[in-house]
Amino acid sequence: MGGQASAPCPGSPRPDCRNQDWMSQLCPRLWDVPLHQLSIPGSHDTMTYCLNRKSPIAQDQPRLLQLLAKVLPCVTRPVVLKWSVTQGLNVTEQLDTGVRYLDLRVAHMLEGSEKNLHFVHMLYTTALVEDTLTEISEWLEQHPREVVILACRNFQGLTEDLHEYLVACIKNIFGDMLCPRGELPTLRQLWARGQQVLLSYEHEGAVRRHRELWPGIPYWWADQAKAQELIRYLEAMKGCGRPGGLFVAGINLTENLQYVLAHPSQSLRTLTLPSLPALRAWVREQSPGPGPRCTNIIAGDFVGAADVVAEVIALNQKLLRG
Repeated sequence: MGGQASAPCPGSPRPDCRNQDWMSQLCPRLWDVPLHQLSIPGSHDTMTYCLNRKSPIAQDQPRLLQLLAKVLPCVTRPVVLKWSVTQGLNVTEQLDTGVRYLDLRVAHMLEGSEKNLHFVHMLYTTALVEDTLTEISEWLEQHPREVVILACRNFQGLTEDLHEYLVACIKNIFGDMLCPRGELPTLRQLWARGQQVLLSYEHEGAVRRHRELWPGIPYWWADQAKAQELIRYLEAMKGCGRPGGLFVAGINLTENLQYVLAHPSQSLRTLTLPSLPALRAWVREQSPGPGPRCTNIIAGDFVGAADVVAEVIALNQKLLRG
């Protein structure tokens, strides 16, 4: 089942709840700025917080990893787990922290039940997609002026029938909260319509069939293990000009399988946390808006660390200086 909603903030050191309602607390001048010109914090591989040592290796992983998982499961799975977990906060805690873009990698396990859909990042999550979407919907009901952008991606093992099943679940769970595809709205427009969800769906056939779905959102992924190389990539992408609509600058670091197997005592967390000061400094230099070098969604790993989410939200103040 999906993660349970987090306890109320008082008495709990995490998550940082100052930004639970940051969209509604923006200066009213920003309520009329289209979403793709705001600065919006996101989480990369949102659902990996619920991976555990019993999580099966994903079917799209290299044969070497599949073989090692069968021959040495007690060694292989713990190592892979440490390099698969990108988040420490559950989905409700991420929303409480201020995250408004959720990266949802959907998958169907061959050995799973017919319609049980999970999430995936090297391993399959224990959380079910339907439960997680319900948890998000319940959070939104408690925060009626907050808006989330959900990016459904990957779709490992999904047939056309499973796509239709998933879209039916999405419509049933969110209902009138869904913003249909069209011109990118402002917060004021969404509030007037009672809409709180833009759902990006990276399957062209499903998008054509359902006006509630938006096309896949571009994600700038550096595929780099060092912060300076990642920053160099993002600056190069900015130099090419921003996409016309919503887009993501990913500040997440990445390692390959060879490195993972050669460093069994390390983890993605130990790789990421020392780099956060440099990545945070890069974030502070960014500006939202319509310009060709402007940023929009900035998504990273371990979003509860180093106040990066707060830094992304604070960038919106730059829009008031123009």
